[in-house]
Amino acid sequence: MQSFLPYAWFRGRCVPFAEATVSVATHALHYGTGAFGGMRALPNPEKPSEILLFRADRHARRLAQSARLLLTDLAEATVLDAVTAMLRANRPSTPSYLRPFVYTSDLGIAPRLHDIETDFLIYGIELGDYLSPDGVSCRISSWTRQEDRSLPLRGKISGAYITSSLAKTEAVQSGFDEALLLNSRGKVSEASGMNLFIVRDGVLITPGVDQDILEGITRASVIELARDMGIHVVERAVDKTELLVADEVFLTGTAAKITPIRRVETTDLSGPRPLMTALKQKLTAITEGREPAYEHWVTRIALDQAS
Repeated sequence: MQSFLPYAWFRGRCVPFAEATVSVATHALHYGTGAFGGMRALPNPEKPSEILLFRADRHARRLAQSARLLLTDLAEATVLDAVTAMLRANRPSTPSYLRPFVYTSDLGIAPRLHDIETDFLIYGIELGDYLSPDGVSCRISSWTRQEDRSLPLRGKISGAYITSSLAKTEAVQSGFDEALLLNSRGKVSEASGMNLFIVRDGVLITPGVDQDILEGITRASVIELARDMGIHVVERAVDKTELLVADEVFLTGTAAKITPIRRVETTDLSGPRPLMTALKQKLTAITEGREPAYEHWVTRIALDQAS
């Protein structure tokens, strides 16, 4: 059972979560005309009155860009101000996940993005590990990742996640933890809601932006960290069989953080994961505010200041 934070940001103010409701006729509910983001909110273990947000500016920018794909304007500052107000209202004492969402709030039946009202909300849940830190089993989904020519994949458009939902359920109901989707060219694209990395002969490899992936913020952070650590990084197409012979395979995402893949289909993967472990330790230290060189990746929200 998910534990929701007591207050949501709804129609320009903080309200009790139970009061943040929309009509059954809401346009986005019927047509998937919304876009969402996700942020990790971590109470500072050294300073309980402070919340740490990982790369909040990048998350706000991507949501603003996603909104533009829906032909609506959402300022990055609006997102960050609302997140701050919401966190101060909730004062979370455990790690939490925030879900900002911009959507068509009109009550109507015509599928469109013009001459329509939009709104913006945020809610949150308490969230520790989304996937097992010990690793997950994956199957290759029978569903194909969409193409950018059919859906704007540069944004987290809510309607696009029907494919992710189908793939995830197919995987779980067939005995796996997670799904890996191939694109229309038969190359590995991503998981149901995470990006993918493999390691071969000391080289960190990930499907490039030309493989119909979401441009993940954790993915971009891992690439930058790896290069700073002297690890050679290559963004290119990845074949299915490469997963089976790789030295390491892992997933990245805001919810998933860095999670190893321990099995693909019927093949158990290599156990030692030194490169992934080093990256995970570094990223954890950054998100906890313990890496001064990456302090610019962390937004610190003081809960005791007036909203």
